[in-house]
Amino acid sequence: MSPKFFTVGEANALLPTLRPILQRIAEKQRELKGRREALAVFRQRAAGNGHHLASPDFVTLRKEAESLGEELQAEIQRVHDLGCVLKDLDLLLVDFPALRAGREVLLCWKPDEERIAFWHGLEEGFAGRKPIEGAG
Repeated sequence: MSPKFFTVGEANALLPTLRPILQRIAEKQRELKGRREALAVFRQRAAGNGHHLASPDFVTLRKEAESLGEELQAEIQRVHDLGCVLKDLDLLLVDFPALRAGREVLLCWKPDEERIAFWHGLEEGFAGRKPIEGAG
């Protein structure tokens, strides 16, 4: 299946849908990080004092981490189902496939930007962002 190509207007129109999804992704990531850190403490203690990792608290934390990981993947899939690509989980950077002068490019956006105002080539990435003429 070929990718959907967005116009700048279509991509901007999708931002109100994307923002809450990205907010949930950020929240799930924070929660998952906390669970993973707590699991690491459990593992470190078990290695140091011979305690078994089958304690109810450890098992509960592990199940919570697994569940959060699944929820995070589902939110990421929602972004992809819209035709977008989530390129960076920390920046929550989203690319929208587009055509520019007949060439495939990516419209580039992150949640702290009001609208889509940048694009880059397929091989350039975030560092190669260029302003979209007339977007400012």
